Amino acid sequence: MTCDTDRSRPRRSYDNAAMKTVFKLLSIISIAFASLIPYGLVQGQEAWPSKPIIMVVPFPPGGVADTVGRPVAEALGRALNQSVIVENKAGAGGGIGMAYVAKSNADGYTVLMSLSSLSIIPEADKLFGRAPSFTLDQFKPIARFTADPTVLVVRADAPWKNFAEFLTDIRKKPAAYSFGSSGNYGTMHVPMEMLKNQAKFHMLHVPYTGAGPAVVALLGGQIDALSTGPASVVQQIKAGKLRALAHWGDGRLAALPDVPSLKELGQPVEFAQWAGLFVPANTPPAVIAKLREAAKTAANDPRVRQVISGSGSPIQYLDAPEFQKYWDADAAKMTQVVKLIGKVN
Repeated sequence: MTCDTDRSRPRRSYDNAAMKTVFKLLSIISIAFASLIPYGLVQGQEAWPSKPIIMVVPFPPGGVADTVGRPVAEALGRALNQSVIVENKAGAGGGIGMAYVAKSNADGYTVLMSLSSLSIIPEADKLFGRAPSFTLDQFKPIARFTADPTVLVVRADAPWKNFAEFLTDIRKKPAAYSFGSSGNYGTMHVPMEMLKNQAKFHMLHVPYTGAGPAVVALLGGQIDALSTGPASVVQQIKAGKLRALAHWGDGRLAALPDVPSLKELGQPVEFAQWAGLFVPANTPPAVIAKLREAAKTAANDPRVRQVISGSGSPIQYLDAPEFQKYWDADAAKMTQVVKLIGKVN
């Protein structure tokens, strides 16, 4: 019995040593596996973007958002090493495309190139007692690229050689003339309503789906005037097809140095049509950081600056924090403007 017990002792010692070795190996494996988890997560974050990004332009081709968006999309694609595809989703003065992005997955693969009508449309919805199709807190700003006053243009063969002649004639025939826009309460409609209210005249409002179709309508004689960003009309002005009578800025424009501001002409109204990049509000901070860096690169890209400046809209870049402050102030101003204008058709 003693011998049996003595024989068993080495076996217990061997079993204990084996178990210690097994536990040690399991511990090493567990530590190694645990160390791989954050690495995998970081790798997953760093992989963005792993597929093409859609840039929604909520207007048809030919308008300011499209003119700015396309060269910016191309530069963003180079900075992110991934395709950025522009999709025009027009309608409701830009509201359809804006609402689409607001409700999109907040993963960085759907972004919005918007104009300042982003701040106007929800207020207009409230004015009519409608539930807003989107709210401003559904978006995060990435960067502002341009901020231009709109320009009052007529056909080159119109009888008005300057703003004074235009105003005198319009006041004499309040039901005879019309102006076009990109839609009710859009960035082409609001400045004209501001001017009508200030200068006390009447024109029929004809809404289109965007600046491009409205400019075509003006060139074709279906409307008599419109207010739009320089990028939409500078080439037609230089070609002698359109005439610029005034603009809604402060001082002279580099692209149109001979065109006076409305303030110079005794009509103290101002309006800026800015173009900026946005994402859905819950987009991950790491993705937003990458987009901000890519947007900064795009804003400083010589090709982007040449194309956008050549269209009459010089780059006026603001990074997200500065753009947020600018947007907040502009949205507050537009809220008051919409209330001042009231319900219009």
